[in-house]
Amino acid sequence: MKLTYIILKRFSVKKRIYFSVFVILLVSYIFCLPRRLFNVSYSTVVTDRNGELLGAVIADDEQWRFPPCDTVPEKFKICLMEFEDRHFESHWGINPLSIVRALSQNIKEGRVVSGGSTITMQLVRLSRNKRRTLYEKFIEAILATRMEFRYSKKKILALYASHAPFGGNVVGLDAASWRYFARPANKLSWAESATLAVLPNAPAMLHLSKNRQALLEKRNRLLKKLFSKGIISETDYDLSLCENIPDEPVTLPQTAPHLVAYLHKIQNGKLSVSTIDKNIQTRVENILERWHSELMQSDIRNLAAIAIDVKSCQVIAYCGNVQFGSDIPGNQVDIIQSERSTGSILKPFLFCAMLQEGEILPKTLLPDIPLNINGFSPQNFNLQFEGAVPAAEAVSRSLNVPLVSMLRKYSVPKFYNFLKQNRITDLPHPSSYYGLSLILGGAEAKLGDISNAYLNMARTLSGLENGHYSLLLHKDIEKEKNTFQQGAVWQVFNAITELNRPEQIDWKTLPSMQKIAWKTGTSYGFRDAWAIGVTPKYVVGVWAGNASGEGKPNLTGAKTAGPVMFNIFDILPSSEWFKPLTDELVEAEICRQSGHLKGRFCDDVDTVMICSNGLKSEPCRYHISVNLTLDKQFRVYESCADNENTVRQNWFVLPPAWSWFYKQYHPEYISLPNFKPGCGEDSFLPMQFIYPQGNTQVYLPRQLDGSVSDITLELAHSKRDATVFWHINNEYIASTADFHKLSVKLPEGRNSITVVDNEGNTLSCQIDVEQKKNNNLY
Repeated sequence: MKLTYIILKRFSVKKRIYFSVFVILLVSYIFCLPRRLFNVSYSTVVTDRNGELLGAVIADDEQWRFPPCDTVPEKFKICLMEFEDRHFESHWGINPLSIVRALSQNIKEGRVVSGGSTITMQLVRLSRNKRRTLYEKFIEAILATRMEFRYSKKKILALYASHAPFGGNVVGLDAASWRYFARPANKLSWAESATLAVLPNAPAMLHLSKNRQALLEKRNRLLKKLFSKGIISETDYDLSLCENIPDEPVTLPQTAPHLVAYLHKIQNGKLSVSTIDKNIQTRVENILERWHSELMQSDIRNLAAIAIDVKSCQVIAYCGNVQFGSDIPGNQVDIIQSERSTGSILKPFLFCAMLQEGEILPKTLLPDIPLNINGFSPQNFNLQFEGAVPAAEAVSRSLNVPLVSMLRKYSVPKFYNFLKQNRITDLPHPSSYYGLSLILGGAEAKLGDISNAYLNMARTLSGLENGHYSLLLHKDIEKEKNTFQQGAVWQVFNAITELNRPEQIDWKTLPSMQKIAWKTGTSYGFRDAWAIGVTPKYVVGVWAGNASGEGKPNLTGAKTAGPVMFNIFDILPSSEWFKPLTDELVEAEICRQSGHLKGRFCDDVDTVMICSNGLKSEPCRYHISVNLTLDKQFRVYESCADNENTVRQNWFVLPPAWSWFYKQYHPEYISLPNFKPGCGEDSFLPMQFIYPQGNTQVYLPRQLDGSVSDITLELAHSKRDATVFWHINNEYIASTADFHKLSVKLPEGRNSITVVDNEGNTLSCQIDVEQKKNNNLY
């Protein structure tokens, strides 16, 4: 400023005015060009990992205007410059010779036939969108020179190609190449490039549906010019002349439409290069369409699938639903991003958590007997009870009752926190809201989140950090805290590979069949069917059902979602199974019958690998040592055996309620012999309530006539010939033999139930009865 003041001081007043005007004009010139040329909305464009278009959403102003490109294909560049501005590479925004030539032509014709505008001036006109006048032309010339200082020739050409009108509501080269020729601009032929090069010259007059002959002639004249200059060969010229002009705009691709819609929400108006492999995506969509046709016969209308690469965390196929453009109800609901009832799909996570903390071993026996926990009475899918089932088998077969027992032992709050920590489900309510139903579908989760949790289990087993699946190609893996332990995941995956596959064949006998850890789930009321499968390379998640929540009798994970999942794995490259672990597991002696750590009296023992925390688990308590007569018909105390020879033997003994059901499926199970008369008294209570269990709350519904329903009491007794006498509230009611079931009416409030068998054994429990006011379940 001081230097400027010294200079101005030496000037005369007139020169000062001239200098000031010069400075003002110079500053005005420098800042005359807006920082942002175009204030317009753009279409959301989504491509696959290789740049192939998956789909697009029209811009907010109803124009097909793809986001600006960085480069212009060479063929279109040559055609455009030859047609619009042959000296584009050499001028500084305006071409005086072109202006003189245009002026001469206009005077000669008596009307405007040529504007003399350079490509740079046309770009300015497009950005200003003002009425065309001589004054506006002057302004365009000034701004064009300024633009040449700001941008490179390559950038100017790219901006022009991105915003030039191509007729109708098509703006920009990329949109035009797809709308008119169904291919990207870099794959256009000479004839197609020439067609698009002449369109912006008069997009309102030259159009595919009108003045087609004029458009064709203009294109051919440009091709002839290219041929005469030696830019294209005679063969290319002849072939180009044979190409027809398209009849009408074509529909853009609609591959992965739900993904396009999802990215439109989070990246509106941008070009999104997704992680999708279009080839795999198309094949997965075809699989879903075939299965959809079959499931529609059962009125199962919606189907979704996601496939994720384990190593990269990248989604390679994303099918949020089927029949996106049809009028099928719920077809536009993106199931991958929608909350659905989980069914049994969370069971492996509970198994994994308990293995990690040493609260269970893979083959630990779990009770599979009738339960009633404050009115909550879970049932297995087959409505049967087996008495006791190994934990791994209970998970693979998705048995509800044993898993409820597992959750009861582990605690709902701990499992709730485990799910939240691993982002498996949002769980908006406190843990008390879900209770034990959390393991049976009492919560909701997204197919994407569930698949991601199984993905992290696979990554843990592969020695990789946990992460979240990615939909955008150049986005780094969103890393998460590792909460799964390799040893536990290994045992979980080994358990769920044993599940019978839908094709009803022994896949292990076929060398071509790869090993897949998979789990299904079916929500209450047959509303949601799940199937998640894992290999070292891929995770595939499938959901089937009705987006409306309408249940269907045939809607189960194994029958509907499972076959679809295996079909998807069939088109993916197979892989070897995970490498065996050596450091994460420790050897332990396990009781073969109970699945617990070897106890004092366990005879049949297996040496197996378990998680290190499993060494802290409970040893076997189901084997006891007993004295028997030589014929093993009776138990005896040593003190009363006198001179009679006895034999000591270890015996596998389950609680009475367990054994009642267990021996129906395990004929090898032998009940503990009675004591020899006069030679001992049984310290094991031979009977146990099956229903209700002690200190529970029972809700009794009312019948249609308003009366209160009966309650059926059930008892298990280890002796088949026992007679049981039932007393309720200190009043004798009845006796039972063989099958100990009794239906009675109980008053509201606390009731005492006492049973006495013919040997004098006594068992009591108390229950609180509440009578429902109505049977409305909703």
